[in-house]
Amino acid sequence: MYFDSDLHRALSRKAEATDRSISRVVNEAVRLALSEDAEDLKAFQSRAQEPNLNFDSVVRSLKRRGKL
Repeated sequence: MYFDSDLHRALSRKAEATDRSISRVVNEAVRLALSEDAEDLKAFQSRAQEPNLNFDSVVRSLKRRGKL
């Protein structure tokens, strides 16, 4: 895998500071990003049956209630 020089330098420093390999730092970061994506997809799926709201109506409602 190729990283630009600045990113590789940052990864090297992070790996050294945490006593881990660059590979481990990258694997952990990718694993975290993918788990966050999975959580987002799960949330989207659980709300799929909710009605769509008109943006203008939502803004008007927020303004009426003093939220905007």
